[in-house]
Amino acid sequence: MQADSDRWLWIEIDRQRLSLLDGRQLLAQWPVSTALNGPGERVDSGCTPRGEHRVRIGIGDGSPLNSVFVGRRATGEIYDEQLAARHPGRDWILTRIIWLTGTESGRNRGGDCDTLRRYIYIHGSPDGTPMGVPGSHGCIRMRNADVVELFGQISTGMRVLISDGGTRADA
Repeated sequence: MQADSDRWLWIEIDRQRLSLLDGRQLLAQWPVSTALNGPGERVDSGCTPRGEHRVRIGIGDGSPLNSVFVGRRATGEIYDEQLAARHPGRDWILTRIIWLTGTESGRNRGGDCDTLRRYIYIHGSPDGTPMGVPGSHGCIRMRNADVVELFGQISTGMRVLISDGGTRADA
C-alpha cells in the first residue's frame, strides 16, 4: 500500500465501476459488483453504503490469487471449483481485502449504519462472478487481478466516495 494524499477512490453504484483518481485526473478504472439489494446504510440490509469513507486497512498483501479469507484471515485455501462445490452458498472473499470505514456520523458511521462494523470491503471474488451488475451482499466485489492492481495503489486513510448517481465526484 502506498501513501499519496491526493489519490482517492470513487465507487459509482449506478455505473458499477470503481475509479482511482489523483485529484480530478483519472488514473485507472475497473468494473465492480455492488449489492444486489442496492444502496443503503443500515446493518443487515445487504446494501452498499453511500457517502464518504476512508480505507481503514488493507489485508492480504502478498497472498496468492484466489486466496480464501474468512473473518479477515487467510484460511490457507485457494479457491477452485472443487472448493466451491464443497461450500455452496458461501460468499467468497478472495485475494485482497480493503476494509472501509464511514466518516459521516449518523449516515455511515455509528449506530445501526456503521460501515466498519458492517464489514464492508472491496475484495476479490471468483473469476466467474459477473462484474458490471449488482450481486454482492453489500461489499464491492472486483476481479482478483483488478483488486491486486488496486491494492498496490491504495493507502490507509485514503478517501473513498461511494455514490449512487446523485453524488458528484468533486463533492
